[in-house]
Amino acid sequence: MVATGDRSEKVRTYNYPQSRVTDHRIGWSMHNLPAFMDGDIEECIEALQLAENAEKLKASVG
Repeated sequence: MVATGDRSEKVRTYNYPQSRVTDHRIGWSMHNLPAFMDGDIEECIEALQLAENAEKLKASVG
């Protein structure tokens, strides 16, 4: 699938003034942008894995 580049298709936003990173696919935010940019991304990966597993479970049940 090819994206159109529309702003509504954002995956992730990095907000430096508020020190926040947000993943729009799962509605997850972290309020320590410097740590995230330094590689402390485990919390984000875990949230993405949890969302993926929930989606798979939902698809297999219904």
